[in-house]
Amino acid sequence: MQPIQVPITGREYSGNRASPPQALSHFYAAFNQRDMVAVSESWAHTDDISMDNPVGGIKRGWNELQAVYQKIFNGPAHVYVEYYDYTIHETKEMFYAVGRERGHFRTGEIELALLIRTSRIFSKINGTWRQVHHHGSIDDPKLLTLYQDAVLGTTS
Repeated sequence: MQPIQVPITGREYSGNRASPPQALSHFYAAFNQRDMVAVSESWAHTDDISMDNPVGGIKRGWNELQAVYQKIFNGPAHVYVEYYDYTIHETKEMFYAVGRERGHFRTGEIELALLIRTSRIFSKINGTWRQVHHHGSIDDPKLLTLYQDAVLGTTS
């Protein structure tokens, strides 16, 4: 299976999450536009969903995930990411996507180019694809430290 290099940015979202690429595009459109309602629609609202990221650690359940997104959307930083170099693996009731995100993190004084290994798992719930898990990792130790310091407001 060859990874897909054409990025999912959210701009290609057609308004219908019937296919895995469109479900992914819906999420990236919502995230990049800081649209909490649409991000909420992208996720299942159960206690067993989870997210693991370089800053927030492991979060479980919609209430914990929602708090992370609200902090990002209501904070001073602008974060943009697109999904590329990915493969999609699908069954009738679930799919997972394994790839990379690239983008940026910007505040008034800091700008970082983001490079993140990312996996997302979706489950078909009442006929609609909804995320149930996300994992993101930053490989470069220097970038990871800079990103954590910028997000958490600390210095190394």
